[in-house]
Amino acid sequence: MNGRNEEGSNPRARAVLLRRRPLALAATGMLTVLLGAAVVSAHMPAQQSKGQIRAVQDRVVQAVLDLTEGYLRFAPDLMAPTPPDIALHAAAGATVRDRALDPIAPLRFGVAPDADGAIGEPVDPPLNFDFRTGADKAETSELLISRTFAVGKGDTLMKLLSTAGADAGESAEAVSALRKVFDVKRLQLGQEITLTFRRDDEQMRLEAINLAPSVERQVAVARTGDGAFKANETLVPLAPRLARAGGVIDDSLFQTAQRANIPPGIIADMIRIFSFDVDFQREVQKGDSFQVMFERLTDEQGRVAKEGNITFASMTLSGQVLRYFRYQPSDDRDADYFTEKGQSVRKALLRTPIDGARLTSGFGMRRHPILGYTAQHKGVDFAAAVGTPIMAAGDGTVEMAGWNGAYGKYVRIRHNSNYSTAYAHLSRFASDLRQGQRIRQGQTIGYVGTTGRSTGPHLHYEVLINNSHVNPLSVRLPTGRNLEGKELLRFRSQIEETLAALNELPLTTRLAQN
Repeated sequence: MNGRNEEGSNPRARAVLLRRRPLALAATGMLTVLLGAAVVSAHMPAQQSKGQIRAVQDRVVQAVLDLTEGYLRFAPDLMAPTPPDIALHAAAGATVRDRALDPIAPLRFGVAPDADGAIGEPVDPPLNFDFRTGADKAETSELLISRTFAVGKGDTLMKLLSTAGADAGESAEAVSALRKVFDVKRLQLGQEITLTFRRDDEQMRLEAINLAPSVERQVAVARTGDGAFKANETLVPLAPRLARAGGVIDDSLFQTAQRANIPPGIIADMIRIFSFDVDFQREVQKGDSFQVMFERLTDEQGRVAKEGNITFASMTLSGQVLRYFRYQPSDDRDADYFTEKGQSVRKALLRTPIDGARLTSGFGMRRHPILGYTAQHKGVDFAAAVGTPIMAAGDGTVEMAGWNGAYGKYVRIRHNSNYSTAYAHLSRFASDLRQGQRIRQGQTIGYVGTTGRSTGPHLHYEVLINNSHVNPLSVRLPTGRNLEGKELLRFRSQIEETLAALNELPLTTRLAQN
């Protein structure tokens, strides 16, 4: 294949040649004129007057100016820098990332795109074409430019808008409108926010702010026709479908569930449900098993957007079967988990506020491993890896969250007028934990560490009744609600439906990711 055909089959290469053609023509023309002038001057008779020579020189200069004007007409800004590689969104929503794909850019280079988008033949620019803006002078060039930011530590919405170059007044108006549908103080670390600007006569005007506080909720604020900002909230419909998974425990419930691809949130809920009755350190053995049925909420395309509630969970511990069912009592706004007999699994406090830990020191008198003398050990110690989540043993209010001498980083929760629990030697607190905060049972309050007077990473856990320390492993705790009468009959009817749904689903030991 010859060079001519290759040029014709490669629109981009052809565009480059077309871009260079005006420059080449101008250079060639100028050289030709100068050479011609030199030749004319050399062969003119000596008797020619200076006026005649001046006239010839004037015609040569005019020819050079005509050629230069023609060059500038076709390619005025070949040396202009390429704009940064940002996403340009046309009004129709198309994303443009390459200047060569911009429908304005080919006109700058003296070529126009064909109907299919390929570079076509050279064209004359419109008479009213503005080479500075790349648009007809009779029209305004408007492009929407969108940029997506991830919320960093210490970021606020106003700070992100300022970083993006938004006008302070427009930013304040947009944020004020957005507050009608979203609390801008509740931005989450890593949350993505899309800012859209309109380029209008080389000015950048804020047009819209978009973010999704959750998978089922999207909020936005956009400029209306009168220039004001208006907020909008969109709820994404999600449909529940059931999934069933389980496995034989090799090491811990948490690790076995992880290998089965059970989502982390479902694992945490499952551990919390079992924690009312199961001592994970002493009662869970290799060869025990579990299974769980839970909701997966999917979007209109069938993709899993988030996990819902656990509807059924069971464990077999050394042959003993524990089965729990989720049930919403007709006279209670909060759902709970119940045994088949209608007894709530909820206790005043969890037996162990940590999963997969090893009991290393019990309650009572002992020889202190650091101080070297015998003293009362006012709690129990659970050895675990640094960073292991620690759960609140029960509902309550945070009385203290901070440094507490030999206890290191320390949390104390008051559950009612009689019961309190304490957690010591933490590596760090949960990100939103603060004194006076209401805490739900099973909520993560911190992570295992070895701060304070400690010989290694572990949780020191205390239970106090009327401010007196008691053994967390032997204290008798009040139980939750027992269903009776019509409520019990209603619950048993739901159990049958739950078991029927369970039997229709295959038990998988490795869930698909979506």
